[in-house]
Amino acid sequence: MGLLSFATSLSFPRGVHPPGMKADTKDKAIRRLAFAPRVILPLQQHFGTPSLPQVQVHQEVVRGELIAVADGVQSVPLHASVTGVVEGIELMPTARGPKTEAIIIRTTPGDTQAVQWSLPRGDLMQASRKEIIQAIQDAGLVGLGGAAFPTHIKLSPPYEYPVDTLLINGCECEPYLSTDHRIMLEHTQDLITGVRLAIRAAGAERAIIGVEDDKPDAIAALRAKLAKDDIISVGKVRAKYPQGSEKMLIKALLGREVPSGGFPYHVGVVVNNVGTMAQLGHLLPLGEGMIERVITVAGPGVQRPGNYLVPLGTPLRFLLQQVGFTGKDASHLILGGPMMGNTVASLDVPITKGVSGLVVLSDPETQAEDVRIHPCIRCGYCVDVCPVGLNPSDLGKLAAKRQYALMQERFHLNDCFECGCCAYVCPSHIPLVQYFRIAKVLNRERQS
Repeated sequence: MGLLSFATSLSFPRGVHPPGMKADTKDKAIRRLAFAPRVILPLQQHFGTPSLPQVQVHQEVVRGELIAVADGVQSVPLHASVTGVVEGIELMPTARGPKTEAIIIRTTPGDTQAVQWSLPRGDLMQASRKEIIQAIQDAGLVGLGGAAFPTHIKLSPPYEYPVDTLLINGCECEPYLSTDHRIMLEHTQDLITGVRLAIRAAGAERAIIGVEDDKPDAIAALRAKLAKDDIISVGKVRAKYPQGSEKMLIKALLGREVPSGGFPYHVGVVVNNVGTMAQLGHLLPLGEGMIERVITVAGPGVQRPGNYLVPLGTPLRFLLQQVGFTGKDASHLILGGPMMGNTVASLDVPITKGVSGLVVLSDPETQAEDVRIHPCIRCGYCVDVCPVGLNPSDLGKLAAKRQYALMQERFHLNDCFECGCCAYVCPSHIPLVQYFRIAKVLNRERQS
């Protein structure tokens, strides 16, 4: 199959154009962060069933060692991110507030922290789909774009929905974040290797790496690694938010519409993040597990913004010390990007597999002049920008009346992926996304 031509930048209808805010980090090479004295490794760093601990308190572990196994298909294992001693297995705080069980490891001072554990691996390019899928699960890989959905499940669509195209999301349309951009530049070969393995795992015919047109250096770096007749191609898409969302990327690059309530595999597609593919391409040939990831630390509240390779479980408090945090508490912190990220409840929250960035704001950004919520004026801005064609205004009014079931049954609430476009343009400062999240939670409780 020949290389597809993407001479013009493709896109999807609607969306917004928030300021990029990437100048402080997009040109900074990835640097390794120091190892924290202690790491906190939650057993649930993925969507699905928590891992099952396989270590005991006071046990010595080495970097890369398997410390928790997958609890069934909807789970992934966990590996030690440092060499040290297990200090405890107890409930620890999470970014969203509720505590969850975690393995705490005290790092051995002076150790080289070299990876000392791996599984024997043959040539995976000659392996069966089943063997590659198992290797992906063994590595503990999840989606690194934020959702943390187990990668082995995503690459195993239902048998009745054959996949012809693997889409790789290299858009990184969230403000501040430049993690994926740097990975495409610095870990290009790992990314390409990961995509080739993922094509085999999903049984796809081709792959397209979608990159926004404000990253010409990444587009050039990727295309330089691909032959003209390669089954992998690079698609140039317009820089717009939320271009990197699965449904939006499918619409832009393939012109296919994922049906309401449907998944990408319903239209023959699987979507993965470039960071996930680079980890896959690096870890699987070595037989190693995921123990660290690249994150962007940016914002006016840090003195040394950049892209850092961070051991999983590193507490935010330690990370912030390394980058020159000028604040005193967690009120200025957002895990992920400012559009879809979450504020944190404590500086003791650790970096987990799904954390792509840390945005650190300062007092002016967190103290808006007018944060009062006003009545909807029916301006229609939210309708104009909603990427999936919903009516956020009507949904917000139903939420205010607690008509949560009606929101789902007649107004397609579950098609909302909480991108935040509606709240971003709302002149009345209505927290629409928060309303929608509450409605979804209450609907799930009602149906359980």
